[in-house]
Amino acid sequence: MIKSYGILLPVFSLPGGHGIGDFGSSVYDFVNLLSKVKCAYWQILPLNPGTTENGYSPYFSTSAYAINPLYISLDMLHNDGLLTRNELAEIPETPVENIDYDKVRTLKMPLLTRAAHRFHPDDHYFEFCKMNQHWLNDYAMFEVLRYTTKKPWTDWDAVVRDREQSTIDNLNNIHKEAIHVQKVLQYFAMIQWKKLLAYCTEKGISIIGDMPIYVALDSTETWIDPQLFKLDNNKQPVAVSGVPPDYFSATGQLWNNPVYNWNEHKRNGFTWWIQRMRHLFSLYHIVRIDHFRGLVQYWEIPAGKPTAIDGAWRDVPTYDLFDILRDTFTNFPVICEDLGIITDDVKEAIQHYSFPGMKVLQFAFGDDTLDNPYLPVNYDDNCIVYTGTHDNLPTLGWLESEATTQELQRIQNYSGFTSDNPVEIVWKLIEMALESKASVAIIPLQDILTLGVTARINNPAKLHGNWQWRWDDAAYPAVDAFSRLFAMSERAGRLRSK
Repeated sequence: MIKSYGILLPVFSLPGGHGIGDFGSSVYDFVNLLSKVKCAYWQILPLNPGTTENGYSPYFSTSAYAINPLYISLDMLHNDGLLTRNELAEIPETPVENIDYDKVRTLKMPLLTRAAHRFHPDDHYFEFCKMNQHWLNDYAMFEVLRYTTKKPWTDWDAVVRDREQSTIDNLNNIHKEAIHVQKVLQYFAMIQWKKLLAYCTEKGISIIGDMPIYVALDSTETWIDPQLFKLDNNKQPVAVSGVPPDYFSATGQLWNNPVYNWNEHKRNGFTWWIQRMRHLFSLYHIVRIDHFRGLVQYWEIPAGKPTAIDGAWRDVPTYDLFDILRDTFTNFPVICEDLGIITDDVKEAIQHYSFPGMKVLQFAFGDDTLDNPYLPVNYDDNCIVYTGTHDNLPTLGWLESEATTQELQRIQNYSGFTSDNPVEIVWKLIEMALESKASVAIIPLQDILTLGVTARINNPAKLHGNWQWRWDDAAYPAVDAFSRLFAMSERAGRLRSK
């Protein structure tokens, strides 16, 4: 078995850009750094746009298909002749570390719109529209109507909410120019992303993308296909998603996404899922399926409940779904996020399809038993090991503020490493991940830079204040840390061969 390793870093956390990471020059510098240390994978979070109402989470997007236009590089638009150097020079200084999404939108959207108006559609654009016609125009109209009404789609006039055809045709004419702008922005984003994807491929680096298991209630998908979700006659949720009490919250996590009407998905041959996976495979080399256990059984909470406690497990036609997906795609490269309460039926589904699951070292030392599935001694080779994920504290922050005295002692007992220096313990855990039997080891950049609590990306127990951390490469240069990582990876036999 060839073992390898990768880095976890969201696009929005990249340095450079104008207040947020983007598809410009900084990302190519990062990819070059990954190539230099013979890293095989770059794992990101969903590229989908977030909203103010949902704390700008990419897991609560207005579209399962669209790319966040804030990731479009203004500098690359300038290189394409769509923005002037003077226009870029007028952009005020933006914070280096934390993202202020509202400020970034105010700063970037007028320039992006200006560039879209200057763009002259060509054959490449028309081909893009044709290839994405199953979602693109609906998404563009949805975004325009959200902006003009200042309301979620469930509160629109009934003829719009229910998509009365003559009304939709009329709105297409009324908002023709604004809809065109939204489509052009998606074209810009896709062109820049595909250029980056090709560059990563050339450098031998595979991108692991992320598929949120659910879509938001206020999304294009629920507006277009409400029958695929458990909604009532007024298009309000009958039941919503979440998870029962777990490591992150004593009352569970109330996500509030509408849950799927699986009977309807099965009736139409899971076409919705086939289209979605086809799109994701066009964007990424590998797709991580978020909350995979929700595709075996999901936690259904009656709408209106204040917490996730009063939910119940419901079955999913797992084998029907994945048999069709596997038959549709000759290559089905996925990773299953199988963290949390994992029952035998989830394990059986993963084993049946030989999908790789996830192991997290921060979960390995919570008890004294040697059968903890997150301890490296219990891994098989068909798994991906992480020191932590985007939902965890960076490992240094975990060691300093969350890990108990008993957990710290268990790390020492298990590893034989007796240093009390938390920075060195972080590196010991990285080494443990690299030297494990797991086929792939993924290390969050914050752990490589040994950053603490302020570098956390997401706290699942809270809605706002997440998805803001950015890597300041001037304050936290990565060269020395990556040299150390390279040496560890070489000793562990994980360097990419070419």
